[in-house]
Amino acid sequence: MSKTAASLAPAADPSRWKALVFIALAQLMVVLDATIVNIALPSAQTDLGISDGNRQWVITAYALAFGGLLLFGGRIADKWGRKNAFVVGLVGFALASALGGAANGEAMMLGARALQGAFGALLAPAALSLLAVMFTDAKERAKAFGIYGAIAGGGGAVGLILGGFLTEYLNWRWTFFVNIPFAIVAAVGAWMVIREPAGSRNRAPLDIPGVILSTTGLVALVYGFTRAESAGWSDALTVTMFVASALLLSAFVLVESQVKSPLLPLRVLLERNRGGVYLSLGLAVISMFGLFLFLTYYLQVVKGFSPVKTGFAFLPMIAGMIAGSTQIGARLMTRVPPRLLMGPGFMVAGLGMLLLTQLEVGSSYPALILPAQLLLGLGMGTAFMPAMSLATHGVNPADAGVASAMVNTSQQVGGAIGTALLNTIAASATTAYLTDHAAEAAAGGPAAQLIQAQAMVEGYASAIWWAVGILVASSVIALTLINTGRPGAGGPVASGSGEEAELKVPVIAH
Repeated sequence: MSKTAASLAPAADPSRWKALVFIALAQLMVVLDATIVNIALPSAQTDLGISDGNRQWVITAYALAFGGLLLFGGRIADKWGRKNAFVVGLVGFALASALGGAANGEAMMLGARALQGAFGALLAPAALSLLAVMFTDAKERAKAFGIYGAIAGGGGAVGLILGGFLTEYLNWRWTFFVNIPFAIVAAVGAWMVIREPAGSRNRAPLDIPGVILSTTGLVALVYGFTRAESAGWSDALTVTMFVASALLLSAFVLVESQVKSPLLPLRVLLERNRGGVYLSLGLAVISMFGLFLFLTYYLQVVKGFSPVKTGFAFLPMIAGMIAGSTQIGARLMTRVPPRLLMGPGFMVAGLGMLLLTQLEVGSSYPALILPAQLLLGLGMGTAFMPAMSLATHGVNPADAGVASAMVNTSQQVGGAIGTALLNTIAASATTAYLTDHAAEAAAGGPAAQLIQAQAMVEGYASAIWWAVGILVASSVIALTLINTGRPGAGGPVASGSGEEAELKVPVIAH
């Protein structure tokens, strides 16, 4: 065991901090893309003649490909090499973005979005696992994951600002073209400076049944939630997708427990610390995705903010996330156990969300929305940083890619669930409010417009109450399941089988 530990603690890679710049740049590009297209969608829909019924596919095509192929992408990164997967993912993402920006019709746009998702599924787990294998010192690792966590948490809000600027002052096509310089700089830089540690690849044969079952199961799950948002939870196809997903993913677990070289070794999923990260982070993302949606509509529709002003209105959340990740999470991670950052972090975010349940039509931005965003950002930034680091906790370096893919998968599925679930709750509350005030709404004039606005805000507040409960659940799960000590403490990591105990040595070395 000591020999293994020693062999896994080589001299630090002198180019690791340069590599972090390019890895962070690629992560920013992927996270930006999740929100930047939302701002541009109305303009793109008009230009390309996409129907109202099909416009959701501009978002859904990306989500399905990204969420469905993440595990496959993580396994390819383990087998093929993370540097290779990272660079190919960047080049492919850039080409798909160019295709989207040059789209001359609905089919070309949807195809480009699906390709972006597919290459993003190769790129995202490769980026996170590169950090896991390149940063071996506990304090440096904490700083690196602090930067990565801040980008992962705040990049979506940056996308709203950038998307607003590009759409308002240039053209919606630039929300796609802007990815190209990001990708080229990151790919060239990564190719020149990244030196992947030797012996960290997993050259086992590819588990084809696992690839098919996991991909189709995750696609069915993500599509089920996205369809529920537009067609309802009792829609026949929605229900069919959920049933199919349950059957396919159950079959996937069965196959993984039997095959010699599984796509997702169950030891990656079932170790309590990693499992706690995947579950708590997935739940937290449900609440965050819903919040972005509601606040965007509240600020633009109810308060009358422009797209650019709306983007800037999210800056306090970005500032909070950066401070939480780099000043709180990174500084404390080597001093306190991760659960004491994640649990309180999610609870502070829940407190910020609780403030937003008081939203009204005339609510003051400085008095209510700004402090709520600061609390949300600080809490999520503090929690995201150790969560990203723990995604590869105790895992064999050869499995780092698929472990990284799992944390991305939990976020992607959480985002799909959050958008559908919270939007449905908000729509139901809005409908109920309008029903109760039907006579006033029928009167017309300014009074009717005020009732419409109040109904929307009532819906947002109702959904945000659910988001508060979800964040509290995330906090409880993190405090309960995650029991590892601070990185580098040298104590036992967690209970597990003999095989699992062997896998814990790299974490102590890291």
